Amino acid sequence: MTERTDPVHIADLPEVVTRYLGAHDAKDVATAVASLAPEATVTDDGRTYRDPAAIRSWLEQTSTEYTYTTTLIGAERDGPDQYTVVQHLEGDFPGGQVDLRYRFALDRHQRITRLAIAP
Repeated sequence: MTERTDPVHIADLPEVVTRYLGAHDAKDVATAVASLAPEATVTDDGRTYRDPAAIRSWLEQTSTEYTYTTTLIGAERDGPDQYTVVQHLEGDFPGGQVDLRYRFALDRHQRITRLAIAP
């Protein structure tokens, strides 16, 4: 059985998702962290960060490690309170460009409880 996904117009994404993505792009660590539930986990580049301090440290590192631009190229609703956003990145990181999938899970308070980032 395959998972059902429904395309979502960018304007119809939950506000917390667009707020997080905007804050991440703007390197606004405080706003990005405030978008997450206290028990949130973030998985990026094969590593999982499980508490607010570890997530803040990860965000601070990723905001200064490389210079890049992002272009939002699509979004899907994967289930109740689950969304995938695809962004195209171009910059000075190895390979120079990549399409990344940001998979979000939200709680009933519309906070991000899980974020997984992968090509």
